[in-house]
Amino acid sequence: MTSSPADLPRRALLLGALAAPLAQAESVRVWLPRHMSTADPQLPYVRRLVLLALERAGVNADVQLMNLEMYQGRSLLELARGSSPIDLMWTMTDHERESSGLLPVRIPIDRGLMGWRVLLVRRRELPRWARLGGLEELRQRVAGQGHDWPDTAILRANGLQVSTSSGYAALFRMLASARFDYFPRAVLEVDAELAGDRHPDLAVVPNLMLHYPAAAYLFVSPRRPELADLLRVGLEKAVAEGSLQQLHQAHFGAVIRAHPVSRERVIRLQNPLLPPQTPLQRRELWLQPGEPA
Repeated sequence: MTSSPADLPRRALLLGALAAPLAQAESVRVWLPRHMSTADPQLPYVRRLVLLALERAGVNADVQLMNLEMYQGRSLLELARGSSPIDLMWTMTDHERESSGLLPVRIPIDRGLMGWRVLLVRRRELPRWARLGGLEELRQRVAGQGHDWPDTAILRANGLQVSTSSGYAALFRMLASARFDYFPRAVLEVDAELAGDRHPDLAVVPNLMLHYPAAAYLFVSPRRPELADLLRVGLEKAVAEGSLQQLHQAHFGAVIRAHPVSRERVIRLQNPLLPPQTPLQRRELWLQPGEPA
């Protein structure tokens, strides 16, 4: 259920009252997951964003990282049950996640860029990909994805073939060994994944992207409703003053500039998993490659 415009001032007063006593208390501690198997290129940004949001909400924050070796679906399930040692996760939203008991903070912390996907392919096949004719031709090739990722269902809903794995690192090996044809990666992720020549046989197809409307949110444990409210207040303030946009630019501006795209080389997909509460009408929340941050 969404708030009407008339409800917003009352909501702001309520949350302001919530923040006031906490601001006078000791630091609010927040536990974030630090995955042990692979380095998350978004973790430094998310940590700073949580600190920024809680500061703007008027509280002191102590953000701690906890080593966690668990698949995304399992982690979200335990978080929704309130049995996870962490307090929140960040991931793409969908109907299932928003109805699971998790508390979504509906500000797209990725500014929508998780829905802009470059195609990671075998380097030797780049000439073949340069001649790709569009969606119909892409449907003849097979994508690789995680079995519990929302992207898997989105690609399949658009008639694309998908091969899945439960292991993130295994997907790169599977692509290199021709188990599937391409691995769609978010424009925010791919450069960090290829850094250090870790996958020398793989390369990004130049000037080609998939796009579907998507939003990555902070999802908070149901045992921490006050944290969800504080993050919502703080992120709204950060958006209004421009500090969220500035932080995003500082972390990802160079990556976005490194992957320009022409309109005619964007393959546009539908996202039937996107909940109706997604604030697509709020232009200040979104960004696309090629636009100034």
